[in-house]
Amino acid sequence: MTSLVNSSHFAIHRLPSSFSTAIATHFNSPRFSRHIFNVSVSSQPQQQGIETPPRVGFLGLGIMGSPMAQNLIKAGVDLTVWNRTKSKCDALITLGAKYKSSPEEVAASCDLTFAMLADPQSAMDVACGKYGVANGMGPGKGYVDVSTVDVDTSKLINGHIKSTGALFLEVWFSIISVCILYGTCRAPVSGSKKPAEDGQLIFLTAGDRNLYETAAPLLDIMGKSKFYLGDVGNGAAMKLVVNMIMGSMMASFSEGLLLSEKVGLDPKVLVEVISQGAINAPMYTTKGPSMIKSHYPTAFPLKHQQKDLRLALGLAESVSQSIPIAAAANELYKVAKSHGYSDEDFSAVIEALKTKFQNTENQ
Repeated sequence: MTSLVNSSHFAIHRLPSSFSTAIATHFNSPRFSRHIFNVSVSSQPQQQGIETPPRVGFLGLGIMGSPMAQNLIKAGVDLTVWNRTKSKCDALITLGAKYKSSPEEVAASCDLTFAMLADPQSAMDVACGKYGVANGMGPGKGYVDVSTVDVDTSKLINGHIKSTGALFLEVWFSIISVCILYGTCRAPVSGSKKPAEDGQLIFLTAGDRNLYETAAPLLDIMGKSKFYLGDVGNGAAMKLVVNMIMGSMMASFSEGLLLSEKVGLDPKVLVEVISQGAINAPMYTTKGPSMIKSHYPTAFPLKHQQKDLRLALGLAESVSQSIPIAAAANELYKVAKSHGYSDEDFSAVIEALKTKFQNTENQ
């Protein structure tokens, strides 16, 4: 069996279970025990020389990346950071992080590198551009991309990283837990600062299974749960399916609120009744009261919900699966967009139904 230690570098691709053992041992204290409760710890004897977790890199210190990186540092992780605007690294450097001047240098100096970029172009530039991550990768290293990208971009980055002999894992956030409960989403999978600060993110991962096992204890520090979904692309597919269900649920909930009012019921009582029953969901109790007041503070923009429904319809068509309920919901979101609610919360879809009711009454 290949030794884990090689000039103080750790071989990620051969012994992920032992990595989990090393990291779990490092954080096995009351303070950090909540982060590693679901880590699979190897029963094999710990190999001599393993006393600290692997060296970890973090690229992109925006609204999500900064609190995620801070949680790693606070947990004692040996972290090296980079950001396009260097000043955003200062707070983390104060906490003990190292700094490198390019993604390439971070990847070259670390065993495992995370990236949290805001859009596909930034993700491609950081991973594959001049002085990009791929130039610093090689066998025994891993790249975990938590950026906001589409499936095709994720697959392109995967190809570049894998061509160096390194391993790749794509990670998406579950939008339901992040946006609905905390209400400050900025992008389709960007999540919000509060759950990132609190380590309450839900991670949907896909790619190399060994790298997933290696990164698992670190994901546990940054989030409350994680799921491994198989091949690269499956994370994006899961996100679309989840958001398709969410969009359809909100459209149906909107119908219920309006119908209850039309027949003389109090929609506030409807929300309370739903909250007591089997169909209760945090989304209803969180959004219902403000929807009744026609107030839609943006957590997940309606335009992003409609985009995900459109993409879900394309995904369904690619496998010849009929999704008529989602198709009908998509039309409602399109109507709401046409009436100027694109940047409002996706719960503003109720306005599309109000428009339909008003048109019917005027006929």
